[in-house]
Amino acid sequence: MHVWQPDACLPGFEALELVFPDDYDGPVSATLVRLRAGEAPRGAVLYVHGFADYFFQRHMAQRFAAEGYAFYALDLRKHGRSMRPHQHPNFCKSLSEYYADISRAIDAIGEPVLLAGHSTGGLSCALYAHEGARRDAVRALWLNSPFFDWRLPGWKLAQLHVAAALGPFFPFLKDASPLREAYVNSLLDEQWEFDLSLKPPRGFGVYYGWLGAIIDAHAKVRRGLKVACPVLTMHSDEADIVLDWRDMAKWSRTLGENVSVLAFPGAMHDLVLSRPHIREEVFRQLFAWAERAVALEA
Repeated sequence: MHVWQPDACLPGFEALELVFPDDYDGPVSATLVRLRAGEAPRGAVLYVHGFADYFFQRHMAQRFAAEGYAFYALDLRKHGRSMRPHQHPNFCKSLSEYYADISRAIDAIGEPVLLAGHSTGGLSCALYAHEGARRDAVRALWLNSPFFDWRLPGWKLAQLHVAAALGPFFPFLKDASPLREAYVNSLLDEQWEFDLSLKPPRGFGVYYGWLGAIIDAHAKVRRGLKVACPVLTMHSDEADIVLDWRDMAKWSRTLGENVSVLAFPGAMHDLVLSRPHIREEVFRQLFAWAERAVALEA
């Protein structure tokens, strides 16, 4: 039985805890968040956040609702609202661990969805649309700066692969180098508000086991996926200080037969957090594509 409660993070939203069998960290759950709104003639959208992240983009939910969508967001297990004290934050041994979260969210929504993923969430959503249990319920796939490759100098990338090779034996060892603070601080400079205990500037550490999970996921993308629904990838340019837009454009072509790629120069890594004129163009292009994509899927 689904019991929606007022969301503790965003007034006006509701949250539903999705409980799963214990894993290697013990009890585990994910959190489905929704914006209560009126009619939704265009169907439902399900948004999945990035790494060291959670759903806080109230304005995005409101914009989807204004366009006629029922908006839902998923805080994956061990992220954001779903983190528990006994867990390793933001950790997984395989991105396939998130498939159950997405499947349960789709079941709770009760209808096909436009699946949307940002950064690492974009990587997870692309893989889910390829092989997830409810991939048939994904009407279209929107990728907001998907994490399809590392943006690192050669020497650092070599260190990363060594750490990832140790991951199966020492999954909970952490990389001593934290995430760069510049990106989260730039969001704060732009007056975006979010809970720093759920999205800290330096993250929660990067575990060796997680590195291996990302490398395995990247390898799947490189081999090519078979995403049946329409796909839209959006990216910035050099203004994205987290990932390289060239990787997003290149590897998006491996996802399926119906892929569109759009660039938004000067945008933030999370495109919907860009400055107003860029953000509005992102939304304009997104909703124009979604109307065509959903009509084509139908």
